Amino acid sequence: MTTGTHHADDAVSEAVSRLERAHREYQPVDPVRDIVSDVDTAYAVQERLTARRQAEGHRLVGRKIGLTSQAVQRQLGVDTPDFGMLFADMAVPDGAEVPFGAVLQPKAEAEVALVLQDDLTHERHTVADLLRAVAFVLPAIEIVASRIRGWDISLVDTVADNASCGLYVLGSTPTPLHRAGDLRLAGMALHRRGDQVATGAGAACLGHPLNAALWLADTLVRVGRPLSAGDTVLTGALGPMVEVGPGDVLEARIEGLGSVRTAFAREEATS
Repeated sequence: MTTGTHHADDAVSEAVSRLERAHREYQPVDPVRDIVSDVDTAYAVQERLTARRQAEGHRLVGRKIGLTSQAVQRQLGVDTPDFGMLFADMAVPDGAEVPFGAVLQPKAEAEVALVLQDDLTHERHTVADLLRAVAFVLPAIEIVASRIRGWDISLVDTVADNASCGLYVLGSTPTPLHRAGDLRLAGMALHRRGDQVATGAGAACLGHPLNAALWLADTLVRVGRPLSAGDTVLTGALGPMVEVGPGDVLEARIEGLGSVRTAFAREEATS
Protein backbone atom coordinates (compact mmCIF):
# COMPACT_ATOMS: atom_id res chain seq x y z
CA MET A 1 0.00 0.00 0.00
CA THR A 2 1.34 3.40 -0.93
CA THR A 3 1.51 6.23 1.54
CA GLY A 4 -1.11 8.18 -0.44
CA THR A 5 -3.54 5.26 -0.38
CA HIS A 6 -2.92 4.75 3.32
CA HIS A 7 -3.69 8.39 4.03
CA ALA A 8 -6.87 8.23 1.91
CA ASP A 9 -8.03 5.13 3.80
CA ASP A 10 -7.37 6.85 7.11
CA ALA A 11 -9.35 9.90 5.95
CA VAL A 12 -12.30 7.75 4.89
CA SER A 13 -12.31 5.87 8.20
CA GLU A 14 -12.13 9.07 10.26
CA ALA A 15 -14.90 10.78 8.29
CA VAL A 16 -17.12 7.69 8.52
CA SER A 17 -16.63 7.61 12.29
CA ARG A 18 -17.54 11.28 12.62
CA LEU A 19 -20.73 10.96 10.56
CA GLU A 20 -21.75 7.74 12.30
CA ARG A 21 -21.32 9.50 15.63
CA ALA A 22 -23.77 12.18 14.49
CA HIS A 23 -26.30 9.49 13.62
CA ARG A 24 -25.73 7.48 16.79
CA GLU A 25 -25.79 10.40 19.23
CA TYR A 26 -28.28 12.47 17.23
CA GLN A 27 -26.05 15.52 17.41
CA PRO A 28 -24.59 17.40 14.42
CA VAL A 29 -20.83 17.23 14.04
CA ASP A 30 -18.10 19.42 12.56
CA PRO A 31 -17.66 19.43 8.77
CA VAL A 32 -15.51 16.63 7.37
CA ARG A 33 -13.65 18.84 4.90
CA ASP A 34 -10.77 19.04 7.36
CA ILE A 35 -10.38 15.28 6.78
CA VAL A 36 -11.66 14.78 3.23
CA SER A 37 -9.85 16.87 0.64
CA ASP A 38 -11.49 15.83 -2.65
CA VAL A 39 -14.81 14.59 -4.03
CA ASP A 40 -13.54 11.08 -4.86
CA THR A 41 -12.64 10.53 -1.21
CA ALA A 42 -16.02 11.97 -0.19
CA TYR A 43 -17.79 9.40 -2.37
CA ALA A 44 -15.60 6.71 -0.81
CA VAL A 45 -16.96 7.81 2.59
CA GLN A 46 -20.52 7.65 1.24
CA GLU A 47 -19.86 4.19 -0.22
CA ARG A 48 -18.43 2.92 3.08
CA LEU A 49 -21.51 4.16 4.93
CA THR A 50 -23.78 2.62 2.29
CA ALA A 51 -22.07 -0.75 2.51
CA ARG A 52 -22.37 -0.72 6.30
CA ARG A 53 -26.11 0.03 6.12
CA GLN A 54 -26.62 -2.79 3.64
CA ALA A 55 -24.64 -5.17 5.85
CA GLU A 56 -27.03 -4.26 8.69
CA GLY A 57 -29.97 -5.34 6.52
CA HIS A 58 -31.18 -2.00 5.16
CA ARG A 59 -32.58 -2.25 1.63
CA LEU A 60 -31.31 0.08 -1.08
CA VAL A 61 -34.29 1.25 -3.16
CA GLY A 62 -33.03 4.15 -5.24
CA ARG A 63 -30.96 7.31 -5.51
CA LYS A 64 -31.35 11.05 -5.08
CA ILE A 65 -29.74 13.69 -7.24
CA GLY A 66 -28.57 16.89 -5.61
CA LEU A 67 -27.02 20.18 -6.72
CA THR A 68 -29.22 20.37 -9.84
CA SER A 69 -29.75 24.11 -9.38
CA GLN A 70 -27.21 26.36 -11.10
CA ALA A 71 -27.47 28.82 -8.21
CA VAL A 72 -26.53 26.15 -5.66
CA GLN A 73 -23.74 24.88 -7.91
CA ARG A 74 -22.29 28.39 -8.06
CA GLN A 75 -22.58 28.67 -4.30
CA LEU A 76 -20.48 25.52 -3.80
CA GLY A 77 -18.15 26.23 -6.72
CA VAL A 78 -19.08 23.14 -8.78
CA ASP A 79 -20.49 22.49 -12.24
CA THR A 80 -21.99 19.04 -11.76
CA PRO A 81 -24.69 17.46 -9.59
CA ASP A 82 -24.06 14.90 -6.87
CA PHE A 83 -25.95 11.81 -5.74
CA GLY A 84 -26.92 9.92 -2.60
CA MET A 85 -28.59 6.65 -1.66
CA LEU A 86 -32.25 6.00 -0.82
CA PHE A 87 -33.07 3.20 1.60
CA ALA A 88 -36.48 1.70 2.27
CA ASP A 89 -36.57 3.01 5.84
CA MET A 90 -36.18 6.56 4.52
CA ALA A 91 -39.55 6.43 2.72
CA VAL A 92 -42.54 8.16 4.33
CA PRO A 93 -46.04 7.32 3.01
CA ASP A 94 -48.04 10.09 1.35
CA GLY A 95 -49.93 12.00 4.03
CA ALA A 96 -48.13 10.33 6.93
CA GLU A 97 -46.53 12.16 9.83
CA VAL A 98 -42.78 12.48 10.19
CA PRO A 99 -41.86 11.75 13.82
CA PHE A 100 -40.26 14.63 15.68
CA GLY A 101 -36.51 14.16 15.68
CA ALA A 102 -36.46 11.64 12.80
CA VAL A 103 -33.71 13.61 11.04
CA LEU A 104 -31.21 16.30 11.97
CA GLN A 105 -31.74 19.90 10.86
CA PRO A 106 -34.50 19.14 8.34
CA LYS A 107 -35.45 21.23 5.33
CA ALA A 108 -37.75 20.32 2.43
CA GLU A 109 -37.96 20.65 -1.33
CA ALA A 110 -40.36 19.47 -4.03
CA GLU A 111 -39.13 17.13 -6.76
CA VAL A 112 -40.15 14.86 -9.61
CA ALA A 113 -39.60 11.18 -8.82
CA LEU A 114 -39.12 8.49 -11.46
CA VAL A 115 -39.73 4.80 -10.77
CA LEU A 116 -37.94 2.41 -13.14
CA GLN A 117 -39.20 -0.77 -14.76
CA ASP A 118 -35.90 -1.65 -16.48
CA ASP A 119 -32.21 -1.69 -15.56
CA LEU A 120 -30.01 1.13 -16.84
CA THR A 121 -26.61 -0.46 -17.35
CA HIS A 122 -25.18 1.10 -20.53
CA GLU A 123 -21.98 3.10 -20.39
CA ARG A 124 -23.83 5.98 -22.06
CA HIS A 125 -27.63 6.17 -22.07
CA THR A 126 -29.86 7.94 -24.55
CA VAL A 127 -33.11 9.73 -23.84
CA ALA A 128 -34.85 6.80 -25.56
CA ASP A 129 -33.22 4.37 -23.11
CA LEU A 130 -34.51 6.42 -20.21
CA LEU A 131 -38.02 6.91 -21.60
CA ARG A 132 -38.32 3.16 -22.13
CA ALA A 133 -37.06 2.41 -18.61
CA VAL A 134 -39.43 4.68 -16.65
CA ALA A 135 -42.53 2.89 -15.37
CA PHE A 136 -44.21 5.99 -13.95
CA VAL A 137 -43.67 9.43 -12.44
CA LEU A 138 -44.68 10.77 -9.02
CA PRO A 139 -44.58 14.08 -7.18
CA ALA A 140 -42.19 13.94 -4.24
CA ILE A 141 -41.03 15.86 -1.21
CA GLU A 142 -37.44 15.30 -0.18
CA ILE A 143 -36.75 16.02 3.47
CA VAL A 144 -33.13 17.00 3.27
CA ALA A 145 -31.04 16.82 6.41
CA SER A 146 -27.48 17.43 7.45
CA ARG A 147 -25.32 15.71 9.98
CA ILE A 148 -22.99 18.73 9.62
CA ARG A 149 -23.49 21.37 12.32
CA GLY A 150 -25.35 24.46 11.13
CA TRP A 151 -25.50 23.25 7.51
CA ASP A 152 -21.91 24.50 7.20
CA ILE A 153 -21.26 22.41 4.11
CA SER A 154 -18.92 22.31 1.15
CA LEU A 155 -19.21 19.87 -1.77
CA VAL A 156 -17.19 17.18 0.01
CA ASP A 157 -19.25 17.56 3.18
CA THR A 158 -22.58 16.99 1.44
CA VAL A 159 -21.29 14.14 -0.75
CA ALA A 160 -19.82 12.29 2.23
CA ASP A 161 -23.08 12.87 4.13
CA ASN A 162 -25.15 10.95 1.53
CA ALA A 163 -25.87 14.14 -0.42
CA SER A 164 -27.61 15.55 2.67
CA CYS A 165 -30.55 13.17 2.30
CA GLY A 166 -32.83 12.46 5.24
CA LEU A 167 -36.26 11.11 4.25
CA TYR A 168 -38.54 11.29 1.23
CA VAL A 169 -42.27 11.22 0.54
CA LEU A 170 -43.74 9.95 -2.73
CA GLY A 171 -47.19 10.78 -4.05
CA SER A 172 -49.61 7.86 -4.16
CA THR A 173 -51.03 8.27 -7.69
CA PRO A 174 -48.58 7.17 -10.41
CA THR A 175 -48.63 8.91 -13.79
CA PRO A 176 -47.24 7.22 -16.92
CA LEU A 177 -44.43 9.32 -18.32
CA HIS A 178 -46.20 9.88 -21.66
CA ARG A 179 -49.20 11.35 -19.81
CA ALA A 180 -47.19 13.62 -17.53
CA GLY A 181 -46.80 16.34 -20.15
CA ASP A 182 -43.61 18.28 -20.66
CA LEU A 183 -41.83 17.96 -17.30
CA ARG A 184 -39.56 20.86 -18.26
CA LEU A 185 -42.57 23.17 -18.11
CA ALA A 186 -44.30 21.53 -15.13
CA GLY A 187 -44.99 24.17 -12.51
CA MET A 188 -44.47 23.45 -8.81
CA ALA A 189 -45.91 25.08 -5.71
CA LEU A 190 -44.88 24.07 -2.20
CA HIS A 191 -47.14 25.03 0.70
CA ARG A 192 -46.34 25.03 4.42
CA ARG A 193 -49.30 25.25 6.80
CA GLY A 194 -51.38 26.44 3.84
CA ASP A 195 -49.02 29.26 2.83
CA GLN A 196 -47.13 29.10 -0.44
CA VAL A 197 -43.43 29.13 0.43
CA ALA A 198 -41.72 28.03 -2.79
CA THR A 199 -42.43 27.85 -6.50
CA GLY A 200 -40.52 26.50 -9.46
CA ALA A 201 -40.66 24.32 -12.55
CA GLY A 202 -38.97 21.33 -14.13
CA ALA A 203 -36.57 23.57 -16.02
CA ALA A 204 -34.87 24.43 -12.71
CA CYS A 205 -33.60 20.83 -12.55
CA LEU A 206 -30.67 20.86 -15.01
CA GLY A 207 -33.07 22.22 -17.62
CA HIS A 208 -35.28 19.10 -17.42
CA PRO A 209 -35.67 16.34 -14.79
CA LEU A 210 -34.77 13.75 -17.45
CA ASN A 211 -31.41 15.49 -17.97
CA ALA A 212 -30.63 14.89 -14.31
CA ALA A 213 -31.72 11.26 -14.55
CA LEU A 214 -29.51 10.69 -17.60
CA TRP A 215 -26.51 12.14 -15.75
CA LEU A 216 -27.22 9.85 -12.82
CA ALA A 217 -27.66 6.71 -14.93
CA ASP A 218 -24.31 7.22 -16.68
CA THR A 219 -22.49 8.18 -13.49
CA LEU A 220 -23.72 5.16 -11.53
CA VAL A 221 -22.55 2.75 -14.22
CA ARG A 222 -19.07 4.26 -13.96
CA VAL A 223 -18.99 3.83 -10.17
CA GLY A 224 -20.34 0.27 -10.26
CA ARG A 225 -23.81 0.83 -8.75
CA PRO A 226 -26.10 1.02 -11.81
CA LEU A 227 -29.79 1.76 -11.51
CA SER A 228 -32.07 -1.28 -11.50
CA ALA A 229 -35.70 -2.06 -12.23
CA GLY A 230 -37.81 -0.94 -9.27
CA ASP A 231 -35.45 1.85 -8.24
CA THR A 232 -36.82 5.28 -7.33
CA VAL A 233 -34.93 8.33 -8.57
CA LEU A 234 -35.45 11.73 -6.96
CA THR A 235 -34.38 13.96 -9.84
CA GLY A 236 -33.64 17.17 -7.95
CA ALA A 237 -35.29 20.28 -6.56
CA LEU A 238 -37.77 22.24 -8.67
CA GLY A 239 -37.46 25.26 -6.39
CA PRO A 240 -35.78 26.51 -3.23
CA MET A 241 -35.41 24.50 -0.04
CA VAL A 242 -37.63 25.66 2.79
CA GLU A 243 -37.19 25.51 6.55
CA VAL A 244 -39.46 23.09 8.39
CA GLY A 245 -40.17 22.51 12.06
CA PRO A 246 -42.44 20.70 14.52
CA GLY A 247 -46.11 20.93 13.59
CA ASP A 248 -45.51 22.00 9.99
CA VAL A 249 -47.72 20.52 7.27
CA LEU A 250 -46.23 20.43 3.77
CA GLU A 251 -47.96 19.91 0.45
CA ALA A 252 -46.28 19.99 -2.95
CA ARG A 253 -48.30 20.30 -6.13
CA ILE A 254 -46.68 19.62 -9.49
CA GLU A 255 -48.53 20.29 -12.72
CA GLY A 256 -49.45 17.05 -14.49
CA LEU A 257 -48.47 14.88 -11.51
CA GLY A 258 -50.82 15.90 -8.71
CA SER A 259 -49.83 16.48 -5.11
CA VAL A 260 -47.99 14.91 -2.19
CA ARG A 261 -48.33 15.76 1.47
CA THR A 262 -46.64 15.17 4.80
CA ALA A 263 -46.69 16.63 8.30
CA PHE A 264 -44.08 17.00 11.02
CA ALA A 265 -45.03 15.88 14.49
CA ARG A 266 -45.15 18.55 17.14
CA GLU A 267 -42.19 18.69 19.49
CA GLU A 268 -42.62 16.42 22.45
CA ALA A 269 -43.42 18.26 25.64
CA THR A 270 -40.72 18.36 28.28
CA SER A 271 -41.50 17.71 31.90
